[in-house]
Amino acid sequence: MLSRITQRQLEYFVASGEAGSISAAAERIHVSSPSISAAITHMEAELGIQLFIRHHAQGISLTAVGRLVMQEAKQILEQVSNLYTIASESLNTVRGPLRVGCLESLAPMITPELVFGFGRAFPGVRLTQAEGNHEELLEKLRSGELDIALTYDLVTSPDIDFQPLAQLPPYVMVGEYHPLASLPAVSMQDLEAYPVVLLDTPWSRDYFLSLFIQAGTTPNIIMRSTNLETVRAMVGNGIGYSFANARPKSNMSQDGKRVIRLRLAGTHRPMRLGYATASNTQLSRVVSAFAERCRMFVSDQYIPGMAPPSFFDPHAVRVLKAAGLSPLHMVTLFEALEQERQKKARQEQDAKPTKDQAADDDSPSWLGIAFASHPSDADRIEYFRAAAQ
Repeated sequence: MLSRITQRQLEYFVASGEAGSISAAAERIHVSSPSISAAITHMEAELGIQLFIRHHAQGISLTAVGRLVMQEAKQILEQVSNLYTIASESLNTVRGPLRVGCLESLAPMITPELVFGFGRAFPGVRLTQAEGNHEELLEKLRSGELDIALTYDLVTSPDIDFQPLAQLPPYVMVGEYHPLASLPAVSMQDLEAYPVVLLDTPWSRDYFLSLFIQAGTTPNIIMRSTNLETVRAMVGNGIGYSFANARPKSNMSQDGKRVIRLRLAGTHRPMRLGYATASNTQLSRVVSAFAERCRMFVSDQYIPGMAPPSFFDPHAVRVLKAAGLSPLHMVTLFEALEQERQKKARQEQDAKPTKDQAADDDSPSWLGIAFASHPSDADRIEYFRAAAQ
C-alpha cells in the first residue's frame, strides 16, 4: 500500500500537519495549495482513513489516527534522508534533501541566488525552505526540522553553532521629504526629535532599542511592524524614520514611495549575518556543501540580493538627467570638491579627520538634496564616470 504513496506526498502531509493549514504549508514549502490538497486526498484514499479535520476558516487539525500517521511519516522521511546521505557519501556526490531556514526579512533578498542557485548547481538536491523569525528558526534547528538556517547573531545558545559570514551595520531609513533626507549622515541625537517606525521582531527589537540606550536618547515610537517591507512603506509615506541592517537593492517601497538610506554616525555594533546549525548534529555532505557555498558567496563586500555597503542612491542620476545635466559634466565639479577637501585636510595640523568628521563637512544645500544618501566625493567621481559611459 505504501508503495502507492510517494515521498513528496508524505512531505506535503507532514508540512500541513505542522503548519495547521494547507495555505500555510504551501507558503512554507513553496508548493501550490491544490497540489498539497491533492496529496492529502490521495493519502486518505490509499489508507482508507481521515487524516485531518477541516475547520474551514480555522484551518485543519490532525485526527487521532492522523497523529499516529504523522509520527510514522516523519520516521520514514528521516530514513529516506539517511539513505540519500549514505548514497551521496559513497559516490562522493552532492544529492539528497536539504532543509534551509531563513529570516523572513532576509529571504526575499538572499534566497533566490544563494539557496535556489545551489539547487540549480546540484540537481540531485531536493530543497525545501522555511521562513520565520530568529527564535522560530533556532527551535526548528533543535527539533531537527531544519538542517541549516540563515540568520543573524542575535542570541547565542550552547546547542547552536553559528558561523558568521558578513557584518551588517545599522543604518537609517527616511522618506524623500523627511527633514533629514539631505544629510550625508545622522546621529542618534539628530533623530531624537522625530517619530520612529520600529521593526518589531523578536531580538531585532532589542537590538534597535539598544541604539537609543547606548546614545542616552528616548525613542518616539509611532508605529511597529514585524514586516520589513511594511516598515519601508511607512517610512516612504513619511510616517517616521526607521533602522535596518539588511540592504534591499530597490530604493522604493512596495507602494512606490522613495526610501533614502542614511549612514548612522558613531560606532554601533553591527549585526553579523551567517548560518546556524544544531551543535549536536553531524553535517551531511549536502549540508556541508551548502555551508561552503555560503562561505564563498557571502562577505562584507558582497551579499546576494543586497545593495553594496556604500550609500549610493541611483535616484541621484535620475535627478541630474531630469535637470538636463550630464553625469560627465558633474565629474569636474566633484573633482574640484575633492581637491578642496584635500587642501583643507592638509592645512589642518591635527590628526586626520575621522569618517564622522568628514561626513559633517559643509556642502551646498542643493548638492545634499540631489545626492541624499551620498558617499564620499571620491566615490561620487567614479560613480558618475561609470554612469557617463
